[in-house]
Amino acid sequence: MVTNDATIVKIKHKLICEAAKLAFAGEFDEKKDMLPYVLIPGPQPQYRCCIYKEREVIRERTRLVENKHVGEKDNGLVVQVINAACEGCPISRYVVTDNCQKCMGKACQNSCNFGAISIGRSRAYIDPSKCRECGKCAAACPYNAIADLIRPCKRNCPVDAISMDENSICTIDADKCIQCGQCIHSCPFGAISSKTFVIDIIRDIRAGKRVIAMVAPSTEGQFGADITMSSWRTALKKIGFADMVEVGLGGDMTAWSEASEWIEAQKEGKKMTTSCCPAFVNMIKKHYPELIDNMSNTVSPMCAVSRMLKAKNPDVKTVFIGPCIAKKSEVVSGGIEGNADYALTYGEIRAMLRAKDVELEPEANDTQQASVYGKRFGNGGGVAKAVLQSIDEQGVDSSIFNVCACDGAEECKKALLLLKLGKQPADFIEGMACVGGCVGGPSRHNDIAPSRKNRDKMIAEADARTVGDNLKQYDMDSFSMMR
Repeated sequence: MVTNDATIVKIKHKLICEAAKLAFAGEFDEKKDMLPYVLIPGPQPQYRCCIYKEREVIRERTRLVENKHVGEKDNGLVVQVINAACEGCPISRYVVTDNCQKCMGKACQNSCNFGAISIGRSRAYIDPSKCRECGKCAAACPYNAIADLIRPCKRNCPVDAISMDENSICTIDADKCIQCGQCIHSCPFGAISSKTFVIDIIRDIRAGKRVIAMVAPSTEGQFGADITMSSWRTALKKIGFADMVEVGLGGDMTAWSEASEWIEAQKEGKKMTTSCCPAFVNMIKKHYPELIDNMSNTVSPMCAVSRMLKAKNPDVKTVFIGPCIAKKSEVVSGGIEGNADYALTYGEIRAMLRAKDVELEPEANDTQQASVYGKRFGNGGGVAKAVLQSIDEQGVDSSIFNVCACDGAEECKKALLLLKLGKQPADFIEGMACVGGCVGGPSRHNDIAPSRKNRDKMIAEADARTVGDNLKQYDMDSFSMMR
């Protein structure tokens, strides 16, 4: 897992692993209350002020492990704030540092329109009760003596969904949050996390249900060039999954369906966006609702594979595995028939593997279910390239299509704003909320650069089938690709 604080990840994954052990043994409900004492034995605290606070954080995290909300009210989001862990961040955003020279110019004081700055005996002072956090003082100071101490969770939220309550505890606005998960790994106190489906999945496996894993295209290369899709299939079967399917196959399905939509939209002079990134879809629905009609009606690759599996066996349980937090929101949002039942991050599935003492081991890269275009859905720009390839295969010249591939949430916002204002020059927008595409997801296992290098090597070894040729081996008429 890529994060700025390995300690937080270690605690989080150890808890999931211990909870999974109990669940596999059928003892979770009886022994879950002992987990805080297993992880925090005491008597001395390890990370916080006291063992009691540390154990309370574990209790709240345990609720998330069993797919429950924390706090008094459920905001309906998969992204949750652990109140007991939210601490230590500055109350005042702008703070005068020791660099202040108490200069004669008083540029900071003169720039403030709210009378929040006074000059003390040794330095300037900002009154938090008057400060409106406009930042003019910091910009005006010739010595860079005023620090902008914006909270990391708030700074990393691309849609300004995070604020602080009267007790300086982080709160998430459910009407704004796109559940991209960027805040989770930016918090240095581990105070933001997400609900998991680990216990639900293990219970289904123990109940004898046919549970099938669906592994994201971005998985190839995340764990090294020798950990293949076959490696994943073998490991997942060892812990109880019935089978594994590449979601890259769903990428082929989505690309072929969206190509038909783009061709029709081009004839009508209508501009469109992709719909495979759930955070991007959430952004449109919550922040640009007037553009919903411009969004593709094709389901995501995850949903496409799930529908294919459920068309063969309606009782099957499908589990998406990838680097994405927003996929969990796609699962729980409802309204999309046949979608995946559960979604897991790499950290969560690895905790399940560790609970059963199963390791990912190198295997030959000789089992390919997706075309190279479907496999590249995990790259920024990969969706657009796959759709354009499908357009060519459907007998239309793709060179007439002007496509904008957005790399990250900020680029998505710019593209959608231009579309809203009627000034978007592109005919079609590929929206990827994570920089670099899915391979740069918030719960990725490895850095983007080495993962891409490994993926490129592995994809180069893949069967160079076209999108259409790859789909001929599947019964595409047995299920719908529309939302």
